Amino acid sequence: MRHALELAGRVLHTTAPNPRVGCVIVRDGRILGEGATQPPGGPHAEICALRDAAARGESVVGATFYVTLEPCSHFGRTPPCADAVVAASPGRVVVAMGDPNPQVNGAGLARLRAAGIPVATGVCLPEALALNAGFAARMSRGSPWVWLKMAASLDGRSALHNGMSQWITGPQARADGHAWRARADVVLTGMGTVLKDDPRLTVRDVPVPRQPRKAVVDGRLQIPESARLFDGEEVWVFTAHEDPVKAERLARRNARVIVLPGAEPGRVDLPAMMRWMARQHINEVHVEAGAGLSGALLSADCVDEILAYVAPVLLGDALGMVKLPMLTHLDAARRFEFIDVAPLGPDVRLRGRFADRWQTLMAAANPR
Repeated sequence: MRHALELAGRVLHTTAPNPRVGCVIVRDGRILGEGATQPPGGPHAEICALRDAAARGESVVGATFYVTLEPCSHFGRTPPCADAVVAASPGRVVVAMGDPNPQVNGAGLARLRAAGIPVATGVCLPEALALNAGFAARMSRGSPWVWLKMAASLDGRSALHNGMSQWITGPQARADGHAWRARADVVLTGMGTVLKDDPRLTVRDVPVPRQPRKAVVDGRLQIPESARLFDGEEVWVFTAHEDPVKAERLARRNARVIVLPGAEPGRVDLPAMMRWMARQHINEVHVEAGAGLSGALLSADCVDEILAYVAPVLLGDALGMVKLPMLTHLDAARRFEFIDVAPLGPDVRLRGRFADRWQTLMAAANPR
């Protein structure tokens, strides 16, 4: 199963909106065939593994299939994988996580069992879910999995009062941040960052087969039409302000304006924005924004995970990472669970997530 997970990890950037899945077919400790899900419209992992076994001249009858996600049981762009697995007559199928897609959600496993095939489930479930948290979130709750990337000093400062923030962390940390950009479907920022930094929002420090989509939260539709992020690729601009004339001009820059007004004037309805993106088949959102939007997303319960890059430096009287309402009691604090600490050159990356959200996702992905 760990080898199947490794195969799934190799297609981290190419399967969206489909999940990242690996499959290994084994007999007597020997691999007969293996494969991973191909880009949308291409074969899924089980079909790739079966084709690989056939190319090797191997019979898979009575073999054990290890697959990181429940075989699909419905017709989409491709026929059901569960039918292909049944037709192969395996001796056993081992599955890491269930498929929370309402069109599957246990039906694939039921089809295998109905054919008399022994099925074991839940092997390496957390690792499989970590590869597909966005897919599971979109399918089970109707919103993508969102992580918020921040870079800060030891005293929690992200920029000087004059706005200077490049660079608090070193090149290794920045490259790692780009690797996280690369695996996301959308890179999201705010209007303040566009005005201050004029970012391109592209992946540059790591090789990728495709660039993620770019999106901006711009409550009053103030984005300059000369912004560098308008490079020909589609950009989503979320706003609370209707301006058909400017929207038409932005459309000529391949920008789509989505009007989602919130309760406060000039504010975007952030949860509605996440639901909108899920309807566009977005699984994972990478946020790199200033303290204002970062705090607003946290306050609106739109963040699942934190990526905090901490540099061994003190900035003193400078700007903080997020703007959140003042608390009067510690019980009201938003508490994350640290799940990983990684040294990156002179810096450290801390990963934290809301434990209850992860457990809810685990329950949704638990094979039935």
